[in-house]
Amino acid sequence: MNEMVKNIIMWVVIAVVLMSVFNNFGGSKQSSTSNLSYSQFISAVNAGQVSKVSIDGPNISGQTTLGERFTTRSPGDIHLVDDLLKNGVEIIAKPPEEQSVLMSILISWFPMLLLIGVWIFFMRQMQGGGGGAGGRGAMSFGKSKAKLLSEDEIKVTFADVAGVQEAKEEVGEVVDFLTDPSKFRKLGGLIPRGILMSGSPGTGKTLLAKAIAGEAKVPFFSISGSDFVEMFVGVGASRVRDMFEQAKKNAPCIIFIDEIDAVGRARGIGIGGGNDEREQTLNQLLVEMDGFSGNEGVIVIAATNRPDVLDPALLRPGRFDRQVVVPLPDIRGREQILKVHLKKVPLGDSVNPNVIARGTPGFSGADLANLVNEAALFAARADKKLVDMNDMENAKDKVLMGAERRSMVMSEDEKRCTAYHESGHAIVGRLVPEHDPVYKVTIIPRGRALGVTMFLPEQDQISISKQKLESQLSSLYGGRLAEEIIFGEEAVTTGASNDIERASAIARNMVTQWGFSEKLGALNYGEDENAMGHSGGQTKMISDETAELINKEVRVFIDRNYERAKSLLTENIDILHSMSEALMKYETLDSDQLDQLMARQPVSEPKDWENDDQSGSGKATIEDKDATDKESKPTIGGPAEQP
Repeated sequence: MNEMVKNIIMWVVIAVVLMSVFNNFGGSKQSSTSNLSYSQFISAVNAGQVSKVSIDGPNISGQTTLGERFTTRSPGDIHLVDDLLKNGVEIIAKPPEEQSVLMSILISWFPMLLLIGVWIFFMRQMQGGGGGAGGRGAMSFGKSKAKLLSEDEIKVTFADVAGVQEAKEEVGEVVDFLTDPSKFRKLGGLIPRGILMSGSPGTGKTLLAKAIAGEAKVPFFSISGSDFVEMFVGVGASRVRDMFEQAKKNAPCIIFIDEIDAVGRARGIGIGGGNDEREQTLNQLLVEMDGFSGNEGVIVIAATNRPDVLDPALLRPGRFDRQVVVPLPDIRGREQILKVHLKKVPLGDSVNPNVIARGTPGFSGADLANLVNEAALFAARADKKLVDMNDMENAKDKVLMGAERRSMVMSEDEKRCTAYHESGHAIVGRLVPEHDPVYKVTIIPRGRALGVTMFLPEQDQISISKQKLESQLSSLYGGRLAEEIIFGEEAVTTGASNDIERASAIARNMVTQWGFSEKLGALNYGEDENAMGHSGGQTKMISDETAELINKEVRVFIDRNYERAKSLLTENIDILHSMSEALMKYETLDSDQLDQLMARQPVSEPKDWENDDQSGSGKATIEDKDATDKESKPTIGGPAEQP
């Protein structure tokens, strides 16, 4: 239909061009014809200088007695013919030109054809430009918005997916089924109807789904969960039906639904109850995935960060009967991911992916891609031809701690207060047991903080011990206590607001969720997320006496570690002064310099530091650092900006 509209427009343009050519064709025959005014023409006639004329309506052409040709235009003179006859002028009268039948039809039907073409054009626009996938028109509400990628358009393969080896093995059977289904059918085996991939943001769920389609060389339908639901009733269910109809026509194929929790949340919790539009969409999705109508060769892959809120009917066998967890990569996975991304940038000999992987615990695949990109930008700003290890370190500091804000003006007193604050974090963190090692301390404003103390874990951590949590409480209060010990209680600033907030959250979780309180025992007194998700926001009820006891137990953890941090700083006040002076001089200290200060030795200059009022970056060498999960990501403690 769209081609027909284009053809109509093309023929209309051709007709207009031909008409203009025909109309002007006769006007270029005589190039030597002169144009006379009507007064000159009458004077010539009365003088006997005109031998013959040809009258074509108001247009008059003729020839003088000397053989010269001329043209003029009559203003409607009724005595013209009498004057011509009186002066012996030969008169030739031409009949009006008759248009051809084809031209007459074209001219008479042109407005109608134009209106029909415009009407067809707007109808096609309203229907979404063809009624296929991805329609956006006003009358395409019920059409699927899934974007279809053919097998030739997908260039991603398993070679482009690194760091999730177990997940790739889990979905490898899907590729085998799509390429050779008889291998499974002859043994009576059925491929999973759907695969649900869950994991933290940026771990590569979408990339893995594309790799499956790229390996199997099948069409790939991609859509977001939020694309199903509109303000109009029944639109979501209609789009689900349309999407599966398209998928059946292109089978075998893959349907990928990103962020399926937008449409697949548990039923019965919406404001509209059973008539909620989202629930109708979910019901249709359940029917299409495993109903009376078969979907042979159509495999549904979905991704979500919240598998706990999905409707149980989605997760039963026959629908999403296989759940694949895509976790944060460990050190080997991070190294593999870095190698994939580092292929895209020119590298110097100093870049070591293994060292970078050890120094980036808790990073997802997207974080590592951003790290490589930031390093390339650092190298470009310095007009380098290759990305070296120094650029990678600068990029890591920016990603972990935020961008430096050297243009921010701080007074000498504010810098000194920040130096003592950060020194307090670092010293307590070095002295308490099981605490993550201090990676770097800086008083250069980064992000929203006036200074940063960065801790990086040494190895993968699946769970955290009570002793380590209490050590974190002590180090968080180290900054505020350093200000209090050096400047007095009257001069304590608001810079510890974020530290206090985080310490309070840790202590409360230790009491209410993790069972570390001796008086309350191993019971959960916190909000039940599942209850909130399935019962309209209801929380577990506790008595006033229990709530008061919880607050007392939280206070016990806070006070105990507050006093421990205060005692450690008081006993090592000489180190506190030395570290503060070193920060005032160099602005940034790495782990090697911190080791010297803690051993009460003279501190060396940072690497690449020049003694010209500019601080160096002080890059630390990462030694034996391994991956952690998101609960043990690097701890950043530092004073926030003053309100």
